[in-house]
Amino acid sequence: MMRTSLMASVLAAALLAAQSSFGFTNDQIARMEAKAKGLSTGERIALYAEAFVGTPYDPDPLGEYVSKKRIVADDHVDCMYQVFRSVELALSNTPEGAVREALHLRFKTEGRLAPDGTVLNYDDRFQYALDMLRSGKWGRDITAALGPTVRIRGARGVPFVNIIPKEEIGGILPRLQSGTIIYFVKDPEKRIVGEVIGHLGIIKREGSSVYLIHASGTKHNGGIVKKVLFAGYARTMPFIGIMAGSFD
Repeated sequence: MMRTSLMASVLAAALLAAQSSFGFTNDQIARMEAKAKGLSTGERIALYAEAFVGTPYDPDPLGEYVSKKRIVADDHVDCMYQVFRSVELALSNTPEGAVREALHLRFKTEGRLAPDGTVLNYDDRFQYALDMLRSGKWGRDITAALGPTVRIRGARGVPFVNIIPKEEIGGILPRLQSGTIIYFVKDPEKRIVGEVIGHLGIIKREGSSVYLIHASGTKHNGGIVKKVLFAGYARTMPFIGIMAGSFD
């Protein structure tokens, strides 16, 4: 196990490596933590997710954080990175703590940092969102608890998955809570590399209104992180249904 003092210096190096694109300073996290006092884990996740609203979409095909071997790259985010960071920040209360969470959560085993703070083993990362949900690291799969499901063909050794079909989403809105991670399911006939999940987002509930916070865009055309009413998004989305995970 890495000695405490050495680990602290490596974590500091990881943050320094990302300094030019670090979206959450110590002071900003302190202010966020003041807002988060007394909130549930899910509410904390939604709070940090909303802080990304307006952030430009990451055009890097791999993700800038992977290409540059960074843990933190907040200036441009895709849907997976935005979920990663929202959860990691919510489960911690310091920049260094969020890096520790990232080393555990983003990887099938555990992430490793070089002395300069860059990531050594991003080849071990979760590249497929379905693997995130199935791993247990990213909360409980609550899909079946939300509403009626249907079985569709799986991929990459998973024979099938149960999903909530698009037409049932309106009926589950009252059961969605802040911080729920939504996994948007592609039509099996439109998969390219065995990707069951085509998009990710985070729920934020405000009274009776249910919002989706997600990095809306494409690698070719760009985009931005948006907060939209989930019901409206679901009606016109190019996905056949959803799966869902929760930390609460």
